[in-house]
Amino acid sequence: MTKQLVALRVNRRLHELAIESSWLLLDTLREQLQLTGSKRGCDDSSCGACTVLVDGIPMLACTLLAASCEGREITTIEGVTEHGALAAIQKAYGDWGGAQCGFCTPGFIMTVKHLLATTPKPSEEKIREALSSNLCRCTGYSQMYEAIKAAVEAEQKGLAGDEKNAPSRT
Repeated sequence: MTKQLVALRVNRRLHELAIESSWLLLDTLREQLQLTGSKRGCDDSSCGACTVLVDGIPMLACTLLAASCEGREITTIEGVTEHGALAAIQKAYGDWGGAQCGFCTPGFIMTVKHLLATTPKPSEEKIREALSSNLCRCTGYSQMYEAIKAAVEAEQKGLAGDEKNAPSRT
């Protein structure tokens, strides 16, 4: 097959890649850019493990053609850190046990990143609604809900990434 040259902006960096027109964004991220945080979980767009942000909107990288993302801003889990430190949601997931095996965690975090960007103080209902697009096969979701609440609290207090001032687990 003939490859085409595309310019993809991923995690604030421009990458010029020669890809086949049928390549999926997930494969391009993992194989061409070695950004392996996004996972292939289901192959039918039902689990959310491959969720990335495209122009700030959660999208499934297993269903998007890479070439269709040219000129758009793609953010993967590798691009979520803030000033070299874990984002509040990343830290909270660790602190609260929001990740069990961790396979689905990147997709959840990308979904939550969007939720918090659009709804800084989400209700329990909004959190549950947002997480309904992702599937975790090895845990209940209660730790995730608590992690999200802790991240919201940390961001409101300006404590994102601050180890000494992390919200308590009470």
